[in-house]
Amino acid sequence: MKSRDEVSAGGVVYRRTPTGEIEVLICKAASYHRWVLPKGLVNKGEDLPAAALRETEEEAGAKARIVAALEEPERYIYVAKGVRVFKSVTYFLMAYESGDEHVHDHEMEAVHWTPIDEAIDLLAYDGAKKIVRRAKAMLETLADPSEAE
Repeated sequence: MKSRDEVSAGGVVYRRTPTGEIEVLICKAASYHRWVLPKGLVNKGEDLPAAALRETEEEAGAKARIVAALEEPERYIYVAKGVRVFKSVTYFLMAYESGDEHVHDHEMEAVHWTPIDEAIDLLAYDGAKKIVRRAKAMLETLADPSEAE
């Protein structure tokens, strides 16, 4: 079987509600109708942070700024059209700045702000759940995540 590598980047975009609750943006993929994090392929000549910011804006309608990398990339293997794909996705913790989650591209059928614990429950894949748990732990260590650089 033929194989290829794919490198993607994405983000856990968060905001705090007036009551201090942390919400994150999750997306329902139009192609397979499951809740996922915004992510996409890194274009030639594009670095991981730039790709993550671009994909988050395209897929979730959110402009954000990167607060921190979420450590080790998520890695998995899948088969598409008879080709084994070795996928690596680097995620970043991102603070929401502006945008409208209703203005997203065709790849997503829905995008919602969701309380972080509920997002973990809704996400379809264990890798994404692990990434959001990592983001939650990081946010809990920051005194004021909106001020993080």
